[in-house]
Amino acid sequence: MSLLVTGSIATDHLMSFPGRFADSLVVDQLDKIALSFLVDDLEVRRGGCAANICFGLGNLGLRPVLVGAVGEDFVDYRSWLVRHNVDCDSVRVSATKHTARFVCTNDSTMAQIASFYAGAMSEARDIELSPIVDRVGGATYVLIGPNDPQGMLRHTEECRTRGYDFIADPSQQLAFGDGQMIRQLIDGASILFSNEYESALIEKKTGWSADEVLDRVGIQVVTLGASGVRVERSGREPIVVAAARPVSVVEPTGVGDAFRAGFLAALEWDLSLERAAQLGCLLAVHVVEKVGTQEYTLHQGPFLRRFAEAYGEEAAAEVGAHVRTPNA
Repeated sequence: MSLLVTGSIATDHLMSFPGRFADSLVVDQLDKIALSFLVDDLEVRRGGCAANICFGLGNLGLRPVLVGAVGEDFVDYRSWLVRHNVDCDSVRVSATKHTARFVCTNDSTMAQIASFYAGAMSEARDIELSPIVDRVGGATYVLIGPNDPQGMLRHTEECRTRGYDFIADPSQQLAFGDGQMIRQLIDGASILFSNEYESALIEKKTGWSADEVLDRVGIQVVTLGASGVRVERSGREPIVVAAARPVSVVEPTGVGDAFRAGFLAALEWDLSLERAAQLGCLLAVHVVEKVGTQEYTLHQGPFLRRFAEAYGEEAAAEVGAHVRTPNA
């Protein structure tokens, strides 16, 4: 059985603006906005939500299956992911389009302005999950992350039809999707991932209350930024886990993807939801301490010591029985 992770595969172009975006915004002129910002630096990094999650899972010792669409320029990126224990055999390669691009500028307050070019990602709608599940011998979960909207809908419906347990992670596509699309993406999910803003947006667009959302999914995992994470289940007290403390905050892109990787790894190891949230939080700080979403390196000893410092020796021992980082 394997974790299938569907979603975007992209190259990130990350820039830093030393000032504050807010200082350049005139509220009553937003309909005529025309701004440019002189940035200090440019970092070109590997990214995409699905690829980031798979990278995190691979670094924890699992072998996730990446499912998405890329261009012929994916060759070097594929080699990188394969070296980090990611199964890329089910990635579709477009004959005509480039791999997706994410272009993002952060200001001094960590506010972001970003654009996303879909490119080959639009061909994700042509991917069928069943042959992939057959190839790997079954799927523990299929995570359906932000991707081509028609691809997300197709994968969700196939999971329902074939009885695959799926995880809804619509993320950035919530801004694009209408209520009907969002309802289709999350109804019946085993787990729903969102942050606080996305959770409110789901309720607003679907017309469902918070309780009604929980009635339609098994578990809702709501990330709270620096405040940690809240895991909610219908009729039960929420599980609240504090964030692990970063050594330094450098760049926030990809933090949520790393959290998801840690959370999924713990589920794959049959650990509790509390341990899953803790592992997700610890992996997330490894990303925020770097520029780029796949630039961190895990060393097993220091990783587990840091886990113990954040969440206690007992928690670290439970996780340590499973985690296998590439570096001892």
